[in-house]
Amino acid sequence: MAAARSAVTRSPILLHIHRLPRVPVARIRAGRAGRSRGGVGLRVFARSSQAQDFSTRIQDRASELPKLVEDLLQTSISTGPRGAFRMAQGIQAVLGVGGEWLNDFSKTANTSAGIPAQMRLGLLSPLYLRRLFERMGATYIKLGQFIASAPTLFPAEYVEEFQNCFDRAPSVPFDVIQSILCEELQRPLDSVYEYIDPVPIASASIAQVHGARLKSSQKDVVIKVLKPGIEDTLVADLNFIYVVARVLEFLNPELQRTSLVGIVKDIKESMLEEVDFRKEAANIEAFQRYLEAMGFDRQAKAPLVYQHCSTKRVLTMERLYGVPLTDLDSIRSLVPDPELTLVTALNVWFGSLISCESFHADVHAGNLWLLRDGRIGFIDFGIVGRISPRTWAAMEVFLASFATEDYDAMASALSEMGATGTDINVNEFAKDLQKIFSSIQDLDTEIIVATARGPDATAVSANVVVDERQMNALFLDLVRVSESYGLKFPREFALLMKQLLYFDRYTRLLAPSMNMLRDDRINIASNRATRRVDRFQ
Repeated sequence: MAAARSAVTRSPILLHIHRLPRVPVARIRAGRAGRSRGGVGLRVFARSSQAQDFSTRIQDRASELPKLVEDLLQTSISTGPRGAFRMAQGIQAVLGVGGEWLNDFSKTANTSAGIPAQMRLGLLSPLYLRRLFERMGATYIKLGQFIASAPTLFPAEYVEEFQNCFDRAPSVPFDVIQSILCEELQRPLDSVYEYIDPVPIASASIAQVHGARLKSSQKDVVIKVLKPGIEDTLVADLNFIYVVARVLEFLNPELQRTSLVGIVKDIKESMLEEVDFRKEAANIEAFQRYLEAMGFDRQAKAPLVYQHCSTKRVLTMERLYGVPLTDLDSIRSLVPDPELTLVTALNVWFGSLISCESFHADVHAGNLWLLRDGRIGFIDFGIVGRISPRTWAAMEVFLASFATEDYDAMASALSEMGATGTDINVNEFAKDLQKIFSSIQDLDTEIIVATARGPDATAVSANVVVDERQMNALFLDLVRVSESYGLKFPREFALLMKQLLYFDRYTRLLAPSMNMLRDDRINIASNRATRRVDRFQ
């Protein structure tokens, strides 16, 4: 995923409202009539000045108008008729959420407490914007998840609210899935699969997953199928967002400093990669090459991709069986020492930051398992990160200073990573960082004992409830403080930090006495000689 540009300000996509500059008006002491006439005259003058200022800016950018028109025409052509259909759906969604806002507004308008601040923003408030995104479907749900994962780009209140942006969608009928598979594989399904379970394992906004078995090898597999019309919808929606950003930058050149169009291009590239399963297959195979080259293949595993029955819209992978790293009781039944399991997972993941072309950027409990054979299973490579050498060098110092609670070194490392040319007071920054990171010890880890009755016995498992709100609040505090010193971090830093917070929670459950950043068994230091993986290919 492309790194976020360092010049980004707090103006979010589609949320920036440009206000024309107000002309300062001198206070005139006069009689009532004089004040009235003077006020009208000054207001007319102000409006005239605003119009002239706007007109001047348009004239100054007249040379760029042909390029803008050409860009918009090409974008419209690539969108096709789907754009009009999506606009109709968008209007319907706006009306629906607008009705919810009016209903909530009417309930609060007559109360003594008054109208809440976020209600005054209408559909641009975090709550109602998130609801609107969920109604708009796949593109906007993914955009909401991007906002939630990018606290370095968007205001904290939106990042916090979009943590609740759920990717849930009704399943597509199985006969439609079969039609897609036949169209993509270009051969009868019974010549490829022994059977396909008609009941999906999972159904999200973009894809649906079914269990199956290959006919030739009798291997259990999972089939990830892109839902019909999703790619056209994504292109139409993202082109619309691009057009809005392009026009806003043309009308207000100051927005170019926010790299608004650049951010939209990054989001578009990221989302279109996610609906091209060939990209995910390439990510998985790169990770497998890394495991083999580093000798980790006996300790960790990613699912094998079956290329003969995988395409851009279909991904057939080996089905892995295991338990999440939060299922303590099951882990104890598979391995004698859960702590060593965690050490292995950490070493494999940290190693991928250094020696693999991308790293797994979504290691929540559903994607990180202990397999039945005792290996660590890394699942779902739809979201990966790519870290630049400069960011990693600063990140190493940051991790070392975090482990030793050396906040001066931490401040210097973060200053290097988020440098914008602004001189900062490192000593004061270090004091603020100490206040933030001292609170990480206070994060609650809730252990829940879940009882599930099976056909043979009752299984009891302890699980860590990962409080996403707590983790993101901690990181948002770091971003807020850093921004107050003029620092802007690349998005890859946010991805790294979120994964570290996941591992911190796993440590609290599996190895509560272990310091994952200071333990000698865990190798974080980089080896520049193995930085590139070209020789593994």
